[in-house]
Amino acid sequence: MLKDPPLLTIRRNFERPNRESVAKLAGAQTGHVVDALLGRGALDQAVKPVDPEAAQFAGCALTCETGANDNLAILAAIAVAAPGDVIVVAADGFSATAVVGDNLAAMAKNKGVVAIVIDGMARDSEGIVGVGLPVFARGITPNSCVRSGPGKVGLPIVCAGVAIQSGDAVLGDRDGVVIIPRADLADIVAKLDGIRRAEEETQKKIRAGMTQMDSITQLLQSDRVVYVD
Repeated sequence: MLKDPPLLTIRRNFERPNRESVAKLAGAQTGHVVDALLGRGALDQAVKPVDPEAAQFAGCALTCETGANDNLAILAAIAVAAPGDVIVVAADGFSATAVVGDNLAAMAKNKGVVAIVIDGMARDSEGIVGVGLPVFARGITPNSCVRSGPGKVGLPIVCAGVAIQSGDAVLGDRDGVVIIPRADLADIVAKLDGIRRAEEETQKKIRAGMTQMDSITQLLQSDRVVYVD
């Protein structure tokens, strides 16, 4: 027979990423960071900003795991959060009730949290817009949840298809949310300038009339393509 779990299991101490490296992510495009991560790292496409006008953020992941229809662990995460943290919540993709609303977002902002990311639902969208804190969710519903637990804070989670640990870097914009493993952060930051330059060069050529990339032209002229017309 299983014993009842504790209402909350909390890991308070973990290594956070270098603040200077996180600051260098400010304003970066999630697509550029994904390119630096070799094409992966973004949460499921359903997780989008409640307010697209307040979507840009960069910070340190503070992980949180809730049961369906419950947000006790999110409130506990706010209590132990440090300024610059992003509360990243695994909520099992539950869509019947919201686990984040405007009051919770406002308390998180007061604590110095820079964003909340959940693979569940939010509510009070007008209030969240007024708070100004980036909140990402799968959607909006007025239905409310309970605060009964059990839940976990600070431990490894899988949120919207991506494995995340507290201390990983998190970046968000209108397109979605990307997770950067803490051990890879310095390398990813170092690659960003080169990726931005390459993107700018490509867009410059497109504005000048380019219709296809040189690599495609070369491929179409090679013996690896067979024309049957």
